[in-house]
Amino acid sequence: MIWANTRCNVPVPRLTIQLPVIVAIANQKGGVGKTTTAINLAAALALRGRRTLLIDLDPQANSTMTFLDMGLVTRSVYDAIADPQVTLKDVILQSPLENLAVAPSRIALAKLEARLVGEMDAHFRLKDKLEPVLADYPNVVIDCPPTLGLLTVNALVAATHLLIPIQSSYFALEGTDDLLETIEKVRMRPNPALKLMGVLITMHDKRTALARDIRGQIQRVFGSKVFNTVITKSVRLEESPAYKESIFTFAPDSTGASEYYRLCEEVIDRV
Repeated sequence: MIWANTRCNVPVPRLTIQLPVIVAIANQKGGVGKTTTAINLAAALALRGRRTLLIDLDPQANSTMTFLDMGLVTRSVYDAIADPQVTLKDVILQSPLENLAVAPSRIALAKLEARLVGEMDAHFRLKDKLEPVLADYPNVVIDCPPTLGLLTVNALVAATHLLIPIQSSYFALEGTDDLLETIEKVRMRPNPALKLMGVLITMHDKRTALARDIRGQIQRVFGSKVFNTVITKSVRLEESPAYKESIFTFAPDSTGASEYYRLCEEVIDRV
């Protein structure tokens, strides 16, 4: 075991990197912990010594703001996808965390769908831009927007695996059918190799009977695809992005840090 060069108190074994792993984190419902999961999974992979690229496809740019000063972001994923002359490497910025780079977002990304209407290769833009940088970043985490539009489809076409965060709440499974239908459409033609890596239960309050019932319901629907790791409700997890840190440097001894580290281990095991 070795320790990462941060305040994080998580042991970090450096492992041999194998084939590129591109994980899209998607759910068209907002407020389910999607960005929190993208931020902390990417950070956990980096802390394990894996060269990781976090691609922020959400126009809200919360993943970007967690790791970068927005004043330094002059070009974004929008430029790379919309402009044939701009490569993804042109927009990637190194984060303060060793082994973690970010392909940043800006609000202009919300205009991408209108920009690409009628383009024959619209669904393949991210995949085509990503392939040249995979040798430098064999681990990629994509933070998708809370919609099933062109940006999310670009992520699913580019990805090798899909991770679905589902909030432990009464309406947890609402809209899931639409997401699964989109996944099947992507598998039918543009990306038949796309795999459902797993479903992550987030914002879980194990003290309530309702939360336990909802967890059981999710497990009945998705079976073995549900991760053993469950992300519980945590003030520390909610606070960390405001301080521009992952949970591993903001609150390394917290339950959230332990849970996201365990999730990282499961993700590696499932690849």
